[in-house]
Amino acid sequence: MKMLRFRSPSISSLPQEVQCTIRLLDDSEIACSIQRDTKGQFLLDHVCNHYSLLEKDYFGIRYVDLEKQRHWLDPSKLVVKQMKCQHPYTMCFRVKFYPQEPIKIKEELTRYLLYLQLKRDVYHGRLLCPFTDASYLGACIVQAELGDYDPEEHPADYISDFKLFPKQSPRLDRKIIDIHQNELRGQCAALAELNLLQRAHTLDTYGVDPHPCKDFTGSTAFLGFTARGFVVFQGNKRIHLLKWADVSKFKFEGKTFYVIGVQREKKLVLTFHTSTPAACKHLWKCAVENQAFYKCAKSSQIKTVSSSSIFFKGSRFRYSGRVAKEVIEASLKIQREPPAVHRCQFGQSRSFISLSHKQLIMNMEPLLPALSSSREHRDISADNGLLALKDSVHLSPLKPSVTPEEVEIEDLENIQERQEDEMRPDEERRETHADHEDDTDSLTISDTAYNPCASMVPTPVEETQGGLDVLFQSPARLLKELHDDPEMQVELQAEREREVAREALRRSLCNPVNGRQQVQACLRSAARLVVMVAGLLMILLPLLLMLLESDLDISFLHDIRQTPEFEEFHYEYYCPLRRWFLCKLELIMEQLWGE
Repeated sequence: MKMLRFRSPSISSLPQEVQCTIRLLDDSEIACSIQRDTKGQFLLDHVCNHYSLLEKDYFGIRYVDLEKQRHWLDPSKLVVKQMKCQHPYTMCFRVKFYPQEPIKIKEELTRYLLYLQLKRDVYHGRLLCPFTDASYLGACIVQAELGDYDPEEHPADYISDFKLFPKQSPRLDRKIIDIHQNELRGQCAALAELNLLQRAHTLDTYGVDPHPCKDFTGSTAFLGFTARGFVVFQGNKRIHLLKWADVSKFKFEGKTFYVIGVQREKKLVLTFHTSTPAACKHLWKCAVENQAFYKCAKSSQIKTVSSSSIFFKGSRFRYSGRVAKEVIEASLKIQREPPAVHRCQFGQSRSFISLSHKQLIMNMEPLLPALSSSREHRDISADNGLLALKDSVHLSPLKPSVTPEEVEIEDLENIQERQEDEMRPDEERRETHADHEDDTDSLTISDTAYNPCASMVPTPVEETQGGLDVLFQSPARLLKELHDDPEMQVELQAEREREVAREALRRSLCNPVNGRQQVQACLRSAARLVVMVAGLLMILLPLLLMLLESDLDISFLHDIRQTPEFEEFHYEYYCPLRRWFLCKLELIMEQLWGE
């Protein structure tokens, strides 16, 4: 009976030409036909030639497989082997590596494409920023799209035509209008875009492509990679930063992702759990690529990385592109005339029209708002609907770097504000509280939930997450749903049991009372080693003897045959033993034939 095998469609079953559609950063599309043996580099070059782009190492092409898992297209592999979905293929052209210093980008075209990516990041809630930065970024976008304010052309509510942030308050609109009409007047589109890049690259979430996961306590976190290093976010706050110089290795096993590094001269191992093994592998590949791009000085220093130890089979991966320093050096050598930049006029980009009316496909689980200071903590605890959040948001073992001096200063400020507030009249107090609430709404733009989308390309989500309606659920209810996940609780319990078992083993080995058990364990290990060595010798020695006595003309076998020791063995032992064995075999055969 033959074994049944289930295979994906082979390459030969595909048509000779496959249609591809690539969505660009302004939501326009370009189509092309590829052969079955076309590699990913061809598509990347095709898009870059469409733009006449030379600084192309910052960009990549992203696609989604049948399980709704996102991937970056590998330039060195065949496209049809990576796209495990039905053709025609649909992909997206996106920024893959964000430059650490946008001012070092030489060409205006490259800066414009980075500006489009950051505009998407702001709109989809990936680039979080305080109120002051948010208003400035919004004003830069308006200046780049509309130019200078003209009271004859622009009505009083002209800012309402722009969907800049996932949560846009009237107070934020007023501040954007003020900056646009006064501070940015006279700036051309290229200068306004450069100002946006300069402000955006100072934010904590600049360049972060968030990967949802849970730590070993079950708390939800977002992992990301920036030019500075590996970052961890909970809520709207960065709680951990491990610089690239302190990162030793990334590993994954199944749905568990490990970050191995050094912090304060001590070894650090961070463990996270993803929703699927495919998501964990994608996270690991992104980690390896970002570490190589930002950390290595030359591409020749990049090594092939394995996901596990040498004794077990694991995934092997190597980043094949240039590193950040080489990209900057190559940019300085560009000598051509700057290409024309064809900017998308206001109203033509679907990111401001069609996306605002669609139900967005979310690629991340909604998170709880960050408690960045004790003042915010008191404001949230005052709300009866968020009482459960106060005791639950500190479950993560990763602690934010806040010094005791900062906490004391914040406490003193809060006490003074509370005393002043009690001395004010009731009407003035209510107005002040309304201003504080408006300020809090605009503080992180996406304050109800950190909700990073994948623009037009989704990442796997649970079917129960739905669309934008998930954003405005109660944080206490969201936290309860996270902790009620049975699969994650089973994994966390198993992880705790393994930790307890390892700790018990370590203590038992360090206990002097169990000296006899240690000796017995060592003897058993030595006996197993002797048995293994003897078994190998019993297999290898006859095999070597057969090779030596054969007619194979190999140099090292010929050298062994010429030694006096082998000649003595051959004539004194091997030949008599062979004659004796043949005689016995002939006797047995004669007896069998005689009967």
